[in-house]
Amino acid sequence: MAAYRWIKSSYSSANGNCVELAVTLDRVRDSKDPHGPTLGIDVAPFVRAVKDGRFDR
Repeated sequence: MAAYRWIKSSYSSANGNCVELAVTLDRVRDSKDPHGPTLGIDVAPFVRAVKDGRFDR
């Protein structure tokens, strides 16, 4: 597996319950299992949905 650099949300709790995002913006992982599996993602559709207001309340 390729080596990734990871970033954690500033909203993550002190107990580490969160996901981390690769700085390349194409992988996510469980912060409690840094050596476990990662999930490949395509952020472009998500960004489009945000811009289109699909998550507005």
